[in-house]
Amino acid sequence: MNTNLMSMFITFAKIGAFTLGGGYAMVPIMEKEIVDRKQWLTHEEFMDILIVAQSTPGLFAINMASHIGNKARGVVGGIIGSLGVALPSIVAILLIAMFFRAFKENVYIEKIFMGVRPAVVALIAAPCFSMARTAKITLYNAWIPIVACILITAFGVSPIWIILVAGVLGFLWGRIKPQDDSKL
Repeated sequence: MNTNLMSMFITFAKIGAFTLGGGYAMVPIMEKEIVDRKQWLTHEEFMDILIVAQSTPGLFAINMASHIGNKARGVVGGIIGSLGVALPSIVAILLIAMFFRAFKENVYIEKIFMGVRPAVVALIAAPCFSMARTAKITLYNAWIPIVACILITAFGVSPIWIILVAGVLGFLWGRIKPQDDSKL
């Protein structure tokens, strides 16, 4: 795949600039751009990178951009992707810092955010359905993400521990009871 570095930078800069909420809210936009439009990755490669990016320390959006860029164009692509996705946020933070006092108690800005916050929740939740299909979540194994969510939200268990334990248990289960993936 011969991906133009300037095109990569612009793509990630657009993703970074037009995604309110950052992080997981970027997933559906990244998937549409990277998988559907640009075809830099397959859906499966994208989901694999999503899992790695989530379990890698650091900012999620940067992790996604660096892994996608690296997959498409090597180390330079990873750097370009990271810079592209981060630049709009850096510029926005600088502008907000310059005008913070003027907007701090602006009733109109607060009302805008009252509408934006619930929309961001939907943007974060939407990729879960796509990920569930890719991960082959069924009635048989749906308890795993449910228990993981409860452990993380109710008991403060680190997602890293969840991933490690689930990986070990999945490996052991596969050794004890090998099964045909087509039945899931």
